[in-house]
Amino acid sequence: MKKMDKAELIEALKELDRHIHKPMKLLVVGGGAMLLAHDCPLVTSDIDAVPFQSDWTLAELDQKVKEVATALKMSPDWLNSYFTSFSYVLPSDYNQRLISIYSGKLLEAFALSVEDLLILKCFAGRDKDVGHARYLMKRCKNLKFVEKHLELMLEKNMPKAQDALDFFYEIKDLAGK
Repeated sequence: MKKMDKAELIEALKELDRHIHKPMKLLVVGGGAMLLAHDCPLVTSDIDAVPFQSDWTLAELDQKVKEVATALKMSPDWLNSYFTSFSYVLPSDYNQRLISIYSGKLLEAFALSVEDLLILKCFAGRDKDVGHARYLMKRCKNLKFVEKHLELMLEKNMPKAQDALDFFYEIKDLAGK
């Protein structure tokens, strides 16, 4: 899968905007959010995103994503919803911290805040997330919020909450926080 930079991701969102026929809001997380909203100097092979606050289904979105892939000669998975398996760990008020990353004719795309992305990265806890989590931790203005939310998830016996909290503390040590 080809890696994309910020300009290529924006071009893909513009093309998606041209292909849709009704308003859509996208919630962008992962590397795409880090690149588009938080100026993380990376390239990514896809955008992790889902429609939200709109009546788009994942199947409808997937059809449009594949149309864009054909038009721009990209991977048919350039936009995917894989992160939904972790969306249950987001704070209920995450939408109050969203950052606008694209606003077109019918498409609006928003990225998660640094704090909310860091929470997701802690729950993912993969080796490849260490660098991203360190970057987010350095930019995070409210580490206490992240720590308290992870502790709350542990109190609620959320799956992987202890691993997420351990990952947070490891990254905190690595970042010298």
